[in-house]
Amino acid sequence: MPPGGTEIYVEFIVQGAFVKATAIDSKTGKEVSIIGPATASRADLSQAALRKLEYVLKKQNDA
Repeated sequence: MPPGGTEIYVEFIVQGAFVKATAIDSKTGKEVSIIGPATASRADLSQAALRKLEYVLKKQNDA
C-alpha cells in the first residue's frame, strides 16, 4: 500500500486472452494499468498493478 494508508481500488477488464488490471489511488486519483494473461491469478495481477502504482507515486513525489 502506498504511504499514508490511502485506499487503492483495483479494476479488472477481460479482453479476450488478456486482462487489464487498473489500480487507482483514492487520495490522488492517480491511475496505472498493466496487461497480463487471462490465466493469471487476480492476486498476481493486483500485486503487479500495486507495485506499478507505488513506483509512479514515489517517482511523482521525488520530482
